[in-house]
Formats: sequence, C-alpha cells, structure tokens
Amino acid sequence: MTELIDAPTATEKSPRSYEVKTYGCQMNVHDSERLSGLLDDAGYVPANTDDQADVIVFNTCAVRENADNRLYGNLGQLAHVKERNPDFQIAVGGCMAQKDRDTIVKKAPWVDVVFGTHNMGSLPALLERARHNQEAQVEILESLDVFPSTLPSRRESQHSGWVSISVGCNNSCTFCIVPSLRGKEKDRRPGDILAEVEALVADGVVEVTLLGQNVNSYGAEFRDKGAFAKLLRAVGKVEGIERVRFTSPHPASFSDDVIDAMAETPTVMPQLHMPLQSGSDSILKSMRRSYRTSRFMRILDSVREKIPHAAITTDIIVGFPGETEEDFLGTMDIVRRARFSQAFTFQYSIRPGTPAATMEDQIPKHIVQERFERLTALQDEIAWEENTAQIGREVEVLVTKRPHDDSPRLSGRSADNRLVHVGIPEGAEMPRPGDFVTATVTDAKPYFLLADSGFAVRPSRAGDAYDRAQADSCGAPAPSQTDGGSTNLGMPTIRTRS
Repeated sequence: MTELIDAPTATEKSPRSYEVKTYGCQMNVHDSERLSGLLDDAGYVPANTDDQADVIVFNTCAVRENADNRLYGNLGQLAHVKERNPDFQIAVGGCMAQKDRDTIVKKAPWVDVVFGTHNMGSLPALLERARHNQEAQVEILESLDVFPSTLPSRRESQHSGWVSISVGCNNSCTFCIVPSLRGKEKDRRPGDILAEVEALVADGVVEVTLLGQNVNSYGAEFRDKGAFAKLLRAVGKVEGIERVRFTSPHPASFSDDVIDAMAETPTVMPQLHMPLQSGSDSILKSMRRSYRTSRFMRILDSVREKIPHAAITTDIIVGFPGETEEDFLGTMDIVRRARFSQAFTFQYSIRPGTPAATMEDQIPKHIVQERFERLTALQDEIAWEENTAQIGREVEVLVTKRPHDDSPRLSGRSADNRLVHVGIPEGAEMPRPGDFVTATVTDAKPYFLLADSGFAVRPSRAGDAYDRAQADSCGAPAPSQTDGGSTNLGMPTIRTRS
C-alpha cells in the first residue's frame, strides 16, 4: 500500500478486510500464510491493494535491532487512522510480541491485540474479544498451543509451498534470541509432514521447502538421528513433487547421510544454505556455535564432491563482540575458499536478553561498518565470478513472475536456486507462473543470471493452478471448466540428475 487512509467501518454486507505484514525469516513467511488462512476461515477477506484494511496484522521478527524501530515506526503511522476510526484494528504477533509482551501496548496503546509465537490460532478470537471489550487483548503462551501447520493457510504462491517440520530450537547461540521466543524444538511426525506435502500436490504445488530453525536435527525428539535424511528421501518420492528444498541446517549436526540423500534423490535440488556466521574459531566458540571452520569446510567439500553443481549460500555476522582484525580476516579467508553463490551478511547488533548483549569488547560501529563493506565487496566479486561460470549452461527455470513494467523478462529460479531473468522472443508462448522453461544462460550479474536466447516451455500442474486462481479472482470459469477443447494437464516427469 502506498498511503494510509481512514479505514471504512465494515457492515454486515461488507466483511472486514485484512492485511498481514511480515518481517523476518521464512518461518515468519510461513506463519503469515497461516494467519491469513485463519482470518479467511473467520470470514475476513484480503484487502484490495489500493484500500486501507480494516485489520492490519504485524508478524514480527526480533533478530535484529532495526526490527523494533521498524515496527514502532509503522505503529506510529497508524495511530491517526485508529483515532479517526475506532473500528480499525491492529494486531502484533510473532517473535517481538513474544519478547516485548505488555511493552507494545504501553508504547502504542492504540494496538488492539498482542499474541505470541505459540498461539497464532487465537488471533480471530482475540480480535473479536478486543472489539467486544473495547480494550487491548494480550495473550502470550509459554509453550506451543497447536502445531502451526495444522492451521488453515492462504498461500502466496500456487506453485511453491512451505512445510514446517519442526518449531523451536535446542541450540544456545549467544547472539540469538529465537530459542527463548520459539521454545525448545518440537518435531512433527513424518506421516503428518508427508500428508501435508500430498495435500499441497493436490492443490497444484510442484516445489516444497522444508522449514525448521535447525532442520537437520529433526528427529531428536523421537530419538532418530537419521530421521531428516529419511524424510528428505520420502518427500522427494511424493508423486507430483518436482523440487524439494530445505532451510536452515546447522553445521554441527549436518551428517553424511543427509548429503547422500540430497545426491541420490533427483527431486532434492542441488542447493544448500549452510550458515557460517564467522570464519574465526575463537569467535565461533564465543558465539557458542558447536563446530569449527575445519568441519564447516569438510561439509562443503563433501557436498561438492557428491553434487558438483551445488550452489551453496550462507549467513555471516560481522562485528561480533571481541572480533579482532585477525578474526575478521579469518572470515574473509573462508569466504574466498568456500566461494558461496550468495551470502546474507549482517552487522552485529545488541539484542537484549542474549548473552552476547552483555559481553565485553563490543565493536565500535565505524569498525563494523568498514569490515562489512570489505566483506560484501569480496562476496559480490565471488558471486559474479560464480555466476559468470554459468554462461552457456542450459537451466530449467520454475517461472515465478511474468513480465511487468519494471522488467520485460520472465523471472524464476533454476534448480540450484539462482535467480534467472528470461527474455521473451517476439511471438513466443507466454509461460504461466508455475510452468517450467528451459533456457541457456547468456549473461551474468552478481545477484542474477540472464537468458535471452529463447526458451522451451514445459507446462505444469502449478501453471494450471495459477489459471484457476486467476479465474477465481475475476469470477471467470477456469480453463478446465470451459466447453470445447481439452486441457493440457502438464503432468510432471521426474528426471534423473546429470
């Protein structure tokens, strides 16, 4: 939305509209789909792009300091909307709500509902209670109410779906507040996960991403160390699934059986996100990361030996308390050796409630900034070199976006998750989001590839699902419902990995 306007009062003939704003990680994105599904089930409708919603839900993150500023800035902008229309409602959930609790209502008394990470399912009831009682409702549970994936969902994509396999975390990294907000790890039963994947397939999905704070420790709750590798293989065999991804693993518990499952399951994509955090063993110890750089590099070497074309991405924190120039140069060295296709780099910021917040030797901001700039410059150079090496390669791209005013090309992801922009020759068939196109890479930039020499289209069930969703949104019959003419189902074929 481009501007804030007064929220209309809903009538019995006009259901209340909502908008969910998401901050943070993929887990939050998945949670927001569940929040949207809950509101749909309760009779709310998604707000039109140009209209102010009757209800705004902020699904928050608490990992970095600017998350606080961003939330309270947005809440401040909405204060005058609430003042002019008391029926307008604001809800705040997620990690920051779990952390700050009553503080949110004290700082922004116009907020109607505050709910935590463990009780998302309560949102519709809390909104109604706030309207009835005409006072803020704050409900924060200390343990999980229901597993989020059992809640209804409104997915943002017809072709891809998030599948949560666990929630919470058993690690104790000194910079991270997530374990205290999400709680100890709780694993879903494999049968429940596979049932959700099968339901997604029935809805047209061709790509799933398995989610967890530490996905490769999956199975610890029911004492099966090989559970995650088994799960990868099982999900990869679900009929109709063409692409399986997962995020995020932890180097300390990443095992060879997982690498074997990745290499031997054609539908598990040749892509790995492996958080490094620091290239200094002393800093890793201070972070309470239970691995060292030698183990990290052995994992990467093993992955590349068994999956030669794998693209590996990472997370890195710059300026952790006590980080010396030598420590930082260790990180630069690992980045040179690892040759990540992409790195998500962060400047350390104090998070109250974490052990690192009270550590001595906090690094001055100007030093952190200077190191950050050196690191990002190096990684950009490496990423460009790695992407340039893709020129001339044929890639299959899952289309995610059609051309628009800002880009005349299709956009999508290759098997190794690189972003690819595909040129459209004059008169060419226009693929749908969810279809696959095969094209040859013609140029490269640090953050994406270009393929401008034409393409071949492979329709998919996900493309058909996109057509149905478009027809539903405008009230027209879906292609499969029209008279005269057959429908190309675009059934997928499972290919072996070359």
